[in-house]
Amino acid sequence: MPLHQRTVHGEIGCTGIGLHTGKKVTMSIKPLPPNSGIRFCRSDLVGSPHILASLESVVDTRLATTVGLNGHIVSTVEHLMSAFAGMGIDNALVELDGPEVPIMDGSAGPFMYLLKNVGIKLQDEVKKFFLIKKPFTLKSGDKNISVYPCRELKITYVIDFDHPLLSKQTYVLRFCGPGFMKEISRARTFGFLKDVETLKNNGFAQGGSLHNAIVLDDFRVLNTDGLRYEDEFVRHKILDLIGDLHLMGMPIIGHFVINKSGHTLNHIFLTELRKRKKCWKMVKFSDEHACEARHILVPTFAFPQPATV
Repeated sequence: MPLHQRTVHGEIGCTGIGLHTGKKVTMSIKPLPPNSGIRFCRSDLVGSPHILASLESVVDTRLATTVGLNGHIVSTVEHLMSAFAGMGIDNALVELDGPEVPIMDGSAGPFMYLLKNVGIKLQDEVKKFFLIKKPFTLKSGDKNISVYPCRELKITYVIDFDHPLLSKQTYVLRFCGPGFMKEISRARTFGFLKDVETLKNNGFAQGGSLHNAIVLDDFRVLNTDGLRYEDEFVRHKILDLIGDLHLMGMPIIGHFVINKSGHTLNHIFLTELRKRKKCWKMVKFSDEHACEARHILVPTFAFPQPATV
């Protein structure tokens, strides 16, 4: 089951506002054939241009991941991409009537709910996997990302902000869809009250609120409902990373060890990693016995009873 490509079983949609634009946007998700990838369509623009969700399409990584083509963009794609990764969805068309994916509650949870309700369709092509063969490390100041050969997708993430609630949080995720749904997908984006005015003056966070982000002052969380997890902050950074990883176009099998990264370093790292062809190999598995023969644990994905081909 986890070896076959997946798409959505039908059309599903939602309406919300963009975190940074503050504008209302309606989004729909539709099936696509095997080997199509995740594609964004700006239905509000002449010709309804399509943008493939890929490393090459990334045009901005300030505060969010933005993809674009010929001047047309879709921003803040990482939470939706993370939900696609959690569900194991390889092929889907995302139509939007605006330039930004709706932020919803600031997590991937609402997108997971939509995808679970519409159902997942197995397709007649097998997935490709990006198998790490040799270690690779990239550093930028006090931030760094490393990846090592591993028989599964594993993420060890450390954050360390100058704040009493965010100092030295660590989380280790052994990826599987049900675990992603329970432990990662509901973790919300976060920001600091002291930065809000500056962000808004520079055109960011126009739609940000306590309804779609965790906001902290110098000492505490301002949201009246508190945190969903004690370490929700580092869990959300993993959520963002998984969304950025899905821009590779295939699941990765390796162990990521990350210290204080963000979208910019994530993108630089993945771009450089792909150039180092001695560090990885693209593989397909005909069946689960082929995985076992190579001692590889193929990631399992959420919604374990998808609709058949």
